[in-house]
Amino acid sequence: MSIGADPRSAAGLYERKWERYAVNRQGMLMTVGFDLGAPKMRSCQLIDISQGGASFSVTTTIGLPLHYYLSIVGVTSRIGCAEVYRTDSRIGVQFIKEIDEELLHTIVRADYFTGGAAKPKVPERRYMVGVEKGGVGSRIT
Repeated sequence: MSIGADPRSAAGLYERKWERYAVNRQGMLMTVGFDLGAPKMRSCQLIDISQGGASFSVTTTIGLPLHYYLSIVGVTSRIGCAEVYRTDSRIGVQFIKEIDEELLHTIVRADYFTGGAAKPKVPERRYMVGVEKGGVGSRIT
């Protein structure tokens, strides 16, 4: 490294290894305990995904281990995950084995076709609600 060079100014420092895709898909986290008994399932909402990891939200992180399987509704594959970060109800994971591009695009395309990636529908704003003909302030002729 040259003198005076800031190691944080490297061009690749903030670049991601994989391209992330914003999705809005329902998923399930499957955990297996040390006793190898019946797996426990917990629902999650997928926020974004890449070939190497994903982030999602859960209702509670209580009792959730650091390694589990992610199943996405409508996709038959289970993806092994290792947790990278956990903040309140949002979790970021790295996949134990990178998923292939075909599976990634299946997940993203299915989200697009089901309308999951679309902006939430804004309720129609109704003007003058409750004002009818002959109401207060109107002239009856």
